[in-house]
Amino acid sequence: MSAMTASAAVPSKRIAAIDAMRGLIILIMTLDHARETFFLHRQVSDPMDLASTEPSLFFSRLAAHFCAPMFVFLTGLSAWLYANPPSGPRSPRGFLLKRGLFLIVLELVFVNFAWSGRFPPPVLYLQVIWVIGLSMIALALLHKLPLRWLALLGALIVAGHNALSFPGLEPGSLAHAAWTVLEQRGFLVNEGATRVKISYPLLA
Repeated sequence: MSAMTASAAVPSKRIAAIDAMRGLIILIMTLDHARETFFLHRQVSDPMDLASTEPSLFFSRLAAHFCAPMFVFLTGLSAWLYANPPSGPRSPRGFLLKRGLFLIVLELVFVNFAWSGRFPPPVLYLQVIWVIGLSMIALALLHKLPLRWLALLGALIVAGHNALSFPGLEPGSLAHAAWTVLEQRGFLVNEGATRVKISYPLLA
C-alpha cells in the first residue's frame, strides 16, 4: 500500500460541515468588512433602513448579522467536540482558557491595529474576537455545571434579554463597567489618550 493510499485510509478528525460553515461565514464577514474599509468616504445612514438603503447594501448587512452568532455557536460546538472525542470524555478547561486568552490578546493588539493602523489606537474597540474569547473563558468555568442548570441559564439569558435593564448606573463605577461588559454596549473607558469601547457585550 502506498503512502498516499495509507493516508487516505485514515479517517479525518475534522468535520467538513463545520469547516464549510466557518468558511461561508468568513466570506460573508469579508464582504461586509471590505465594503466598510474601502468605502469609508461613502458615509451611509442605517443600512437596515429600507426607506434609504439600496438593496445590495441592505442584503449584505442583513447577511452579516449572522456572522457573530454563528461564530459563537460554532465555538460552543467545537468546545463540546473537543471535550467528547471518540476516545472518551476529557476536560476542556485548559484548552478553553488558553484559547480564550489568546483571542482577547489578538483583539487588543492585532485586530485593533489592523483597523486603525495605529498602536495604541485612539479608540480600542472590543468586538467579536474579544467576546468569543471571553465566552470561552466563561465556558471553561461553567462547563462542569449540570446540563439542566446550563439550559436554564441559557434560556434566561435569551428569553429575558429585553428585561435586563439597569438604568441610572453611574459612569465610571464598578457596576457600570460590569454592566457594559455583560450587557450594555458603550464606553468602558471614555477618557484619556486611548478610550475603550465595548461593541459586543458578553450576554447580548
